[in-house]
Amino acid sequence: MKKLVTMGEIMLRLSTPNNEKFIQADEFDINYGGGEANVAVSVANYGHEAEFVTALPANELGDCAVAALRKYGVETKHIARCGERLGIYYLETGSAMRPSKVVYDRAHSSITTATAKDFDFDEIFKDADWFHFTGITPAVSDSAAVLTEEALKAAKKHGVTVSVDLNFRKKLWSSEKAQKVMTGLMKYVDVCIGNEEDAELVLGFKPEATNVTSGKLNLDGYKSIFEQMVAKFGFKYAISSLRVSHSASDNGWSACIYSGETKEFYHSREYRIAPIVDRVGGGDSFAGGVICGFLDGKDFRSALEFGVAASALKHTIPGDFNLVTRKEVEALAGGDGSGRVQR
Repeated sequence: MKKLVTMGEIMLRLSTPNNEKFIQADEFDINYGGGEANVAVSVANYGHEAEFVTALPANELGDCAVAALRKYGVETKHIARCGERLGIYYLETGSAMRPSKVVYDRAHSSITTATAKDFDFDEIFKDADWFHFTGITPAVSDSAAVLTEEALKAAKKHGVTVSVDLNFRKKLWSSEKAQKVMTGLMKYVDVCIGNEEDAELVLGFKPEATNVTSGKLNLDGYKSIFEQMVAKFGFKYAISSLRVSHSASDNGWSACIYSGETKEFYHSREYRIAPIVDRVGGGDSFAGGVICGFLDGKDFRSALEFGVAASALKHTIPGDFNLVTRKEVEALAGGDGSGRVQR
């Protein structure tokens, strides 16, 4: 059993029930989630050790966020209890041609004001095998960007493998600032995960002749930008999820990976996901599945297939967390997508 550490923000999620628009809703469904927290839950669920590091207010809402993680076996002992508040995001779940919408209420949340002095990174990383972060955390504040780099320095000091999910969020920062900050962090990264939008807006690489809105994917374009990214940053692996949005309820889902060592490019099996129950956390479940595959000792093709299958299943589960079992993921990755009742 290997150990993963993730660091970021966990938020209270308030979502409209039954695909209602915000203006219709008289109540909200409550969940907790956030990019790195979602990855930790996935990896813990598959049987590896997983620890989530963040800052939360010392009040009952902070307690609820911690309890949500502990429920699924995520270690929380290094969570700092400080700062003003728990971040919130509101979700209006789309359907058919109507897209989902997210409204953030996370300004001045605890993680935005936390600093390295709130954490003992040597203690956190002393027995870790893998550290995962996303582009969301350095986007929430300048101090969170500094905190992220301090964590990365400590992880590399302890010989920990580092992965990033680029995760560009235009409501948090501009592409120009994202490229300025994230380019400086890439020197710590071994495994880079993202999609075509992330690669362009965060690192400045755009696959040619690709339009996910129309469903046109040019795999040669992905291979080309992977080669450029590996040449510039020295990644061991460059990985992209491939989502074709036929509608908010109907997506094609696959992924591709490039090995910096062997120069091999691989495209996974593609899944048609319809109807989608909840796509929020889909990318995180993909990252968690791929990381689990590598922690298992799988080769990069098998790790990618595990991640794609895990994420395809996540789209059938409400909430941010992917709660499918390892057995369910392996069954789908092995070809059983019938959805038949199990008795």
